[in-house]
Amino acid sequence: MRRVVLWVVACGPVAALCCGCAGGDRDDGRAPGAPTGVTAEAGSATSVHVMWNAVAADPAVSAYEVYRGSEKVREVPGSAHMLDVVRLSPSTTYVFTVRARDRDGRLGPRSREVRATTPAAAAADRSPPTPPGAVTGRAAGSRAVQLSWTPATDDRKVVSYDVYQGGVRIHSVGGGQTATVVTGLRPGARYSFTVRARDAADNVSPAGAPVRLTTGPGDDEGAQTAPADFRASARLADGSYYLDLSWVPPRVDGVVTEYQIQLDGRPATSLVWGGTPPRGRSTYSFYVGREAGTGHRVRLRARLPDGTWGAFSVERTVTTGARR
Repeated sequence: MRRVVLWVVACGPVAALCCGCAGGDRDDGRAPGAPTGVTAEAGSATSVHVMWNAVAADPAVSAYEVYRGSEKVREVPGSAHMLDVVRLSPSTTYVFTVRARDRDGRLGPRSREVRATTPAAAAADRSPPTPPGAVTGRAAGSRAVQLSWTPATDDRKVVSYDVYQGGVRIHSVGGGQTATVVTGLRPGARYSFTVRARDAADNVSPAGAPVRLTTGPGDDEGAQTAPADFRASARLADGSYYLDLSWVPPRVDGVVTEYQIQLDGRPATSLVWGGTPPRGRSTYSFYVGREAGTGHRVRLRARLPDGTWGAFSVERTVTTGARR
């Protein structure tokens, strides 16, 4: 079996490295891990939208607990990965954490703290924003779709956009964002999506025109869920060869905190960021041996916020000691 020693360049703190594993579900019966990819964004002057990535656990997660400071504000089913925390005060900063509980009742540790500041209240504002315009979309493989729209207008300011699947709100994004990728869908299924705008006074616009999309057949996650612009090169340092990797994270709802790196057709490691992962280009390096002239095939994929794996990046072939 190939001996692979891994180390990290300055691209962000790493919580765990699993050498030779596939990064799958837990099977040791311990409590679930802390949720990753937790974000909080003001939805209005009195509400904050909290999102997190699904936690893989065995037994499965049955519920998530959302905390404001030390107070538990609500519990949601294990199938939910978002919550609107309401009845907040305008112009106030809040701290949120999330915990997972499995079907055996074991409660995992809290996530890292995230902060959000509600905007100032809009006095006597009863005018909702206009509907988002030109809502379009396309399938991004069998389990994801990409949506985009033109900005809504408001007499003061659009604070957020709510994305609906049928009549159910499934996500919110900031008022400056006009595109998103929805993951966790079923292959070959037909969906209807709408988008609404929200202002600081919690006025919600009428829905934009619905977009009806059908996901692709099979089990292809789609290119939109793959890391982009993936690059790989071999480097000699102190008599040893290392592969230097870099990529741009896929643009999906939530935050990508975990990647699986495949070397020569087999899983080599799972890379998990313990702190805030890079939003732009990410970099990573690992040891592959001392012999020159050895060819390697390498690619990687991201664990998406809904807990599923995205598509693999393009595969790069690198030879140690080869002249560039």
